[in-house]
Amino acid sequence: MTRHDVDMERTFAALPPAHGRGFAQTWWGQAWLKALEETALDSAQLKAGRRLARAGAVGAVSVRPGRITAVVQGRDRTAHRADVLLEELTGEQWDRFLDMAAERAGHVAALLDRDMPPHLVEDAAATGIELLPGMGDLEPECGCAAWDHCGHTAALCYQVARLLDQDPFVLLLMRGRGEHDLLDDLQARSTAPAEDPAEPPVSSDPEGVDAAEAYATGDILPPLPALPELPAEPGVPPSLVTETPPAPGVDPAALEFLAARTAAEAHRMLAEALRAEPEQHAAEAELTLDQDAVRLAASASPSESVAQRLAEGSERGRERLAVAVRAWRLGGVAALSVLDEEWTVEGAALARARAALDSAWDEDERPSLRAKGNRWTVIGTPGQLRLGRDGRWWPYREERGRWVPAGGPAQDPATALASAQLATEEEQP
Repeated sequence: MTRHDVDMERTFAALPPAHGRGFAQTWWGQAWLKALEETALDSAQLKAGRRLARAGAVGAVSVRPGRITAVVQGRDRTAHRADVLLEELTGEQWDRFLDMAAERAGHVAALLDRDMPPHLVEDAAATGIELLPGMGDLEPECGCAAWDHCGHTAALCYQVARLLDQDPFVLLLMRGRGEHDLLDDLQARSTAPAEDPAEPPVSSDPEGVDAAEAYATGDILPPLPALPELPAEPGVPPSLVTETPPAPGVDPAALEFLAARTAAEAHRMLAEALRAEPEQHAAEAELTLDQDAVRLAASASPSESVAQRLAEGSERGRERLAVAVRAWRLGGVAALSVLDEEWTVEGAALARARAALDSAWDEDERPSLRAKGNRWTVIGTPGQLRLGRDGRWWPYREERGRWVPAGGPAQDPATALASAQLATEEEQP
């Protein structure tokens, strides 16, 4: 899909109810509503449309050349597709409008500021182009089979007036031109040099210099500003609590949790990048879904609903997720791998492990160990040593029939086991 295709259809999310405020604050938004109110034959339908729009009954609004569309829910909760048609400008009319606007820099600046000054509309009208709709220009079509404006199409028009207040390009799209295409055309007309028949044509090829040459002259350019300082703490994401209920399947609490953790992670990564030398930056392996769920659970205290979603996403359940969180806080991905993986130690790795175990204690102090894979259990005690694939030893202890991490890693197995025993003693009353 090209940018032109995207530009020629815009969809605006449903707006919250408009309690206690008018639908149009700008003069062009009011002109839009005037065209509606002068066209509709039944004032009762206009009142019904205002009530529906104020109550937030209008769904997402799709805007295309010549047509606006939305699903509107009536007072009886029945949903109808409502369309309002507006005649597009012809190609010749657009050329005249663009030529006129390009000659007046103020018109371009106003549009870029999302403004539609009266003199722009007046200048367009002087060239025979009516941008704003007049009486009878807004043609309704509705799934309720009404032949004139009904409450559904009226509600759509009132809602569109709010969109027009925010962005007059909505009106220009209805008239047939998307924002990017229109601005590109204005830019081309504004920068095109006036042609002199007596002068030979000038090449349109852009002028420039070789990239290496431009870089070599960097010393004549003004210095770049200093990098901004690292904020003291991560930013606070916006609250997602609104008057509009969330779409089906969307959990605002989960989104707020993810936004907060993303901000914290971005702050951490930026701090790390600012501390490190350029060549020290190392690409981190992408986390699996399970690992990312454990990371999120370990990074904060999620709500009950979010914790349950993380437990389901990791496929661990609440108890196993709690153990995985403990491991993550001790050593991230490496600690989680030691928790989950049982592998066979052999070859040089086995020789190094046996040498480390033999030299870790004096002969009369060496505990009795039972080996299974990369795990050495201390016989007669609730202690265990696990060997990571990086050669480090991780202490574990048995709690309620389950082996759980008891401390961080160590190069020496005796040090690792001692830290597990010390943690056990500190937890005893």
